[in-house]
Amino acid sequence: MKRVRIGMIGSGTVGSSVLSLLETRRSLFESQGYKTKVLPVLVRDPNKSRENVPLGTQFTNDPDVLEDADIIFETMGGTTRALELVKPHLEDGKILITANKAMLAECWDVLKPFMMNGQVYCEASVMAGTPVLGPLTGTLRSSNTLELHAILSGTCNYILTRMESGATYADALSEAQAKGYAEDPPTLDVSGTDAAHKLCVLARMTVDPDFAWENIQIKGLENLSSQAVLEAVSQGKRVKLVGSIIPDGSTWAAKVRPVLLEGSHPLAQSAASRNAMIFSGDASGTVILQGGGAGGLVTASAMVGDLIDHFSGVTGHQPSPEATKVPTDYQPELFEEL
Repeated sequence: MKRVRIGMIGSGTVGSSVLSLLETRRSLFESQGYKTKVLPVLVRDPNKSRENVPLGTQFTNDPDVLEDADIIFETMGGTTRALELVKPHLEDGKILITANKAMLAECWDVLKPFMMNGQVYCEASVMAGTPVLGPLTGTLRSSNTLELHAILSGTCNYILTRMESGATYADALSEAQAKGYAEDPPTLDVSGTDAAHKLCVLARMTVDPDFAWENIQIKGLENLSSQAVLEAVSQGKRVKLVGSIIPDGSTWAAKVRPVLLEGSHPLAQSAASRNAMIFSGDASGTVILQGGGAGGLVTASAMVGDLIDHFSGVTGHQPSPEATKVPTDYQPELFEEL
């Protein structure tokens, strides 16, 4: 039985759910030949009262606790501090499991070598508990990308669904926060930045390993009126915040924006906090993936799933080894933008 020490950074909504799953899945890890031990969890305030964590969980504000870890779970979010904490351990050859799409999108120059080396697992960073990076970096890698469209913010999808029922934007946002779907503060969610971070990760996995974060076009929900949402419903249509990667002349374009969809469109079927992705490849044809896209336990399920993959010998999620040639003779699906 191989003993594995797990370091944890953060114990918020996602972190506490990860801790609970690590506790309840111990027998599964042991069936794979691994006995896990969670080290004291690195947090800002170790004396803060915390609910929904396993009995006996210890906390610390001393980052030196990570020195003893073999595998690190990072759930704190953000960029600068998170990168400072994980970078030296990646340089030591340790494994990182993260849901931090902002760090992956904005700190790519630092993280790319470790990604290429298979040290970073990040399934939860894009569609929470719905597996998309696994298929895109596995089975679907044999296909050259033609286009990709996705609903990447469970928070925004929940808000838009509630607005369709007559809720105001403010009330829908408050509900999303109460359910634990929205970040605190929710600015990154509603501005479209959170979805853009995820789309940037997808672009690097599918069309260009060096796709620049600065090249993502972003438009959020802040200026979307309730009237526009209700008018769409009256016409049998739906408003969704969609991220797209499409050929645009001789380059790949990536953008996040509210669009108008026909009610029968596959992305229009994604309700409440669920996410969805449509991938079209030259060999695979069209593949549709849909599932939970927000919430602590949903996100934790993907992170602990990454640990199970690691124990099974599956390497971390690696970006596309080279840029995909832009299909100049292909017409992607275009949407009416709001």
